[in-house]
Amino acid sequence: MNLTAQQKLIVLAAGGSAALMLGALGFQYIGGMAPCKLCIWQRYPHVIAIMIGLLAFWLPGRILPFFGALAALTTGVIGLYHTGVERDWWQGPTSCTSSGTSGLSTNELLDQIMNAPLIRCDEVPWEMFSLSMASWNAIASLALVGLWLLAARAR
Repeated sequence: MNLTAQQKLIVLAAGGSAALMLGALGFQYIGGMAPCKLCIWQRYPHVIAIMIGLLAFWLPGRILPFFGALAALTTGVIGLYHTGVERDWWQGPTSCTSSGTSGLSTNELLDQIMNAPLIRCDEVPWEMFSLSMASWNAIASLALVGLWLLAARAR
């Protein structure tokens, strides 16, 4: 079976999302690192990109690769947002980050402790070359956007 240039690029792009998902699941189930809320949010667009890749492989055209690029861009943006939360550049969702304790009564402080998430979005459980998993996901996902856009242009 001879693949077209577009099909090759689609395999690379969707395969990249599949590889990132396998890596995330490996860290979770083999490495014992449970994902936080923002980590889970980054996974959904990858799954969508994989499904788009399956469709786009068999249905040539430009529209589906653009949707693949949009899915990859979405997870990349979430990864950048998550990186900012981890580095304290901005506040993350209150459901998975720590908040200040000043001005809280004893009961309010106890409620905050009891309702604290098990896995916090503002802590980095693993990093390589000073970049967290969220940062690496953002970098890889933005590269995948490029592959999807090349696939959209290919004939």
